[in-house]
Amino acid sequence: MAKKLSKREKNALYMAAGFILLFFIVQFVVFPVMDKQNRLKRQLQAKTLTLTEMRQLKSEYDLIVKKAALAEGRFSQRKRGFTLFSFLDRLAGETGLKDKIIYMKPSTSIQKNKKYKIAMVEMKLQSIDLKQLTTYLYRIETSENMVFVRRISISKEEKGRGLVNAVFNVVTFEV
Repeated sequence: MAKKLSKREKNALYMAAGFILLFFIVQFVVFPVMDKQNRLKRQLQAKTLTLTEMRQLKSEYDLIVKKAALAEGRFSQRKRGFTLFSFLDRLAGETGLKDKIIYMKPSTSIQKNKKYKIAMVEMKLQSIDLKQLTTYLYRIETSENMVFVRRISISKEEKGRGLVNAVFNVVTFEV
């Protein structure tokens, strides 16, 4: 019952077998290789982005460490027995504002798990001109004692002489 195939049928059968073989090669070899290659490209791009972010974070970390070391050095060079209250009082005397001080309220807060505490003084100056205020604030901010103005509120004096009143908080770290 075996029927001999004609040459044309044999060629058609070979072509069909070749097409099926080609289909399987493309489906199970070429496409998976291409998919894996695309997946690897995406992973490489993601890892490159991660590496870039890590380098940026590393440079930010190095800058923070450098600033911390600089601050630590400045902090250790501060005169023994330094207090924020006396510093501000002395500075007010040097800038001619001592008689303009309405009040100075010192306070201290201890930070959990830290070796430093935060010292703060709330201060009110009344009837001063802007030049006096800026000179005083400049001397506070540029001192070697690591003292900073955290908050400030400036209002015009009601008498209209071009003078202002200022309430501000000054902070520093203490051992």
